[in-house]
Amino acid sequence: MKSNITIISEIGINHNGDLDVAKRLIDISKIAGCDVVKFQKRNPDVCVPEHQKGTIKNTPWGDMTYIEYKHRMEFGETEYKEIQSHCKNIGIDWSVSVWDLDSLDFIRDYDISLVKIPSALLTDHELIEACKSLDKKIVLSTGMSTVEEIDLAVDCLDGHDFSLLHCNSTYPAPIEDINLRCISRLKERYECEVGYSGHEFGLTTTIASICLGATVIERHITLDRTMWGTDQMCSVEPHGLIKLVKGIRELEMALGDGVKKITEGEKLVRDKLRK
Repeated sequence: MKSNITIISEIGINHNGDLDVAKRLIDISKIAGCDVVKFQKRNPDVCVPEHQKGTIKNTPWGDMTYIEYKHRMEFGETEYKEIQSHCKNIGIDWSVSVWDLDSLDFIRDYDISLVKIPSALLTDHELIEACKSLDKKIVLSTGMSTVEEIDLAVDCLDGHDFSLLHCNSTYPAPIEDINLRCISRLKERYECEVGYSGHEFGLTTTIASICLGATVIERHITLDRTMWGTDQMCSVEPHGLIKLVKGIRELEMALGDGVKKITEGEKLVRDKLRK
């Protein structure tokens, strides 16, 4: 049975600037059965506010300015060529979230399956318009956004292949704030593919999102939630990722087509019990 649900394994910056860690996360995503691995690409000189650039940050690699730290975390041409080659060799698609126009231009030379616009940039209409020039599917997260802001973003995407992801941008997201019913509301309002990007602890709510119509699922992954980094704690560890994918695939199969019929297994029972 071919799945209609795309599962995105969000590596993001959980590699901590280490290519070997990135490759291990790619391998785990493939083993778990994910469809896509995703990274984040930024130009720190553009993305980091001026007043933060010189702030001293304590890191596992010593004290450094915040801008130095952000540059240390970024992969460049060498690393992304290796990532692309590794993904091709093991047979898994890869993609990126772009955080600025420079990063969008950088990624043009790579064979990505889709481009992601994070919730933080949903109101950056210039970036959204520019992403259309890649001629790739655009996935847009809708965390911390009003309906009016989503309306304007969708207007920018008009005529382009896109999906929306329902999302709560708290890290981690409280269960009572997840509001999965927004998935069906987004589908009704925008008549497009809608998915779910989860930042909560646990797997149940993410798996349950497909009952509301989510057909794209995204979760952050990590080797170990105790690793250093802002996204590690709300990420899924390897054994959790395997459980997550298995749960999604099983639930998708169990949902069926909604047509009431007698199954082959039931026919034998029917012949035995019905008079």
